[in-house]
Amino acid sequence: MFKFDFREIKHMSILLISLGFICCMVGIIGSLLPVMPGLPISWLGILLLYFVPEIDLSSQLLWITFGITLVVFVLDYLIPFLGVKRFGGSKYGMYGAGLGLLIGLFTPIPFSVITFPFLGAFLAELLFSKQDTSTALRAAFGSFIGFLASTFIEFVGALAFAIIFTYQLLHYRAVLF
Repeated sequence: MFKFDFREIKHMSILLISLGFICCMVGIIGSLLPVMPGLPISWLGILLLYFVPEIDLSSQLLWITFGITLVVFVLDYLIPFLGVKRFGGSKYGMYGAGLGLLIGLFTPIPFSVITFPFLGAFLAELLFSKQDTSTALRAAFGSFIGFLASTFIEFVGALAFAIIFTYQLLHYRAVLF
């Protein structure tokens, strides 16, 4: 006859909560580092919390946070291009920023994800759009401002997910501890 040991569930819950908490903290840090997908890592923390049997986390909350994660993940790559356009750059500057971002993602140089889109937008504006240095710098600066804006949005999202995680833990603390 199979006998079920409820202590095993408690150990699994502690493991899931611990891993979820680590994911939320790494996600916050990752949202500030250009090479780490901070918000998806934070969402993984909420997903792990969903599988804790003692916590009644709604699947609706899980899907809403997943949708937010997808939107922010896409915007994280689009906003620097929009910054180039907003600061007077041409389509060449946007292409240069995109090419710089792709090269920066695969280059093992510190801060290449920040500097390569800047350089790409600047050089593309100078070489292909035949802009003067001032206009090219303004477009490149737009790429940098876009990067800062997308980093801020991702940080706020990761922080919100950590707050949701903490709130759920506090709400169910009597059951958990």
